[in-house]
Amino acid sequence: MESRPGEVTVNWQDVQPDSMDRSTSSIKIHVSELRVGMFVSKLDRDWLDTPFLVQGFMIEGPEDVDTVAEYAEYVWIDAVPTNWRPPEQRTGLKAAIRPKTTYINKVSAREEHGQAIKVFRQARQLTKTLVDDIRLGGAINTEQAKATVRTCVDSILRNPDALLWMTKIRNEDEYTAEHCLNVCILAIAFGRHLGMEEADLEKLGLCGLLHDVGKMRVPPDILNKPGALTPKEFNMIRAHTVHGRNLLLSTPGIFNVVVDVAYTHHERIDGTGYPRKLPAEKISRFARIIALVDAYDAMTANRCYAEAIPTTSALKNIYKDRGTHFDEKLALEFIKSIGLYPPGTIVQLRNELVGIVLETSKKYRHLPKVILIKRGERPLKKEQVINLADVERGQLKDDFLIQRALKDGTYGISVAEYREKGLVFRAATP
Repeated sequence: MESRPGEVTVNWQDVQPDSMDRSTSSIKIHVSELRVGMFVSKLDRDWLDTPFLVQGFMIEGPEDVDTVAEYAEYVWIDAVPTNWRPPEQRTGLKAAIRPKTTYINKVSAREEHGQAIKVFRQARQLTKTLVDDIRLGGAINTEQAKATVRTCVDSILRNPDALLWMTKIRNEDEYTAEHCLNVCILAIAFGRHLGMEEADLEKLGLCGLLHDVGKMRVPPDILNKPGALTPKEFNMIRAHTVHGRNLLLSTPGIFNVVVDVAYTHHERIDGTGYPRKLPAEKISRFARIIALVDAYDAMTANRCYAEAIPTTSALKNIYKDRGTHFDEKLALEFIKSIGLYPPGTIVQLRNELVGIVLETSKKYRHLPKVILIKRGERPLKKEQVINLADVERGQLKDDFLIQRALKDGTYGISVAEYREKGLVFRAATP
């Protein structure tokens, strides 16, 4: 039989009996077998777990295959002549993808700081309790975890900068719990930047919060070992992905994507990750996002075996590893989302003034609002907030441009200390 325009001809004699869904007259294939002209009628996951608005679309180009591969490993394609529809009656992938959600800040970062501090304190305590319970052999409190994520989503939707500021406050002795919460917050903020819907932001936040729960099954002396790990110890650390998957599989009320992320967030786009060395097409979009956020937060924190590096250095590393360790498109979007100087970053200006970034500017990413605290080692008589965007407007001299980002603790400046002092509320804008 001759194929019609836009239809893929299938030799039914080559189709294995178990690959054909006779109830729908479709063929199940791996996404790597997708070709231009195929009509995808079913995925190996619920349509609601994907950004696809309609159930069924035409593959119109190679980029469509890449998009589908982000969300599915196997798909079903229509191949029976009686089911054939002309191309003009089929939906293309671009038309099938839900439009991005555009978010607008409901309040200023300054206004949100008061609420964000409450959210962060409560979330940090709940996360620590959750992690301690798992360490002691208890079950994961799913409802408590979801409620924690919901409060973070609410704050980030009002204004992400306030809660992002809190992720700079760290306690090295509670690294795992704080890292899980930070990855949750950063992932939600990144998802907001990507235009994900609220329901997906909650799922993504839960992925971040629980991505490392498997580490609670790794002996503490190995998890917190400051020196080099032996090959056996390194394998025990790597096993946290399997432990995490197993813990979450036995937890009621957990989304499948959360289990997947705990298992695959250390896989790499070039297939060199662990535990399964998955090729890129088998790594879900959520896992790719958490991999980025996980690496960024780890690099910018003091760990038992490595000191924190400045934000700018961490972003340079992510840029360098795009396309190998990390999804290239997502890596570039993440760098854009975080910006050179995210909230809570300690910065030094060209005129030697030192301060903490309070709020970023969407228009001028390199010109945030900064709380000025010191000039070098010398404290200022009075802290004040300045908007570095005023340099662009000609209202501040060029020497107010940022010279470099600093690590927390530089010049004796502690982000946690200034949060406790309530500096962000008292500082007066000149």
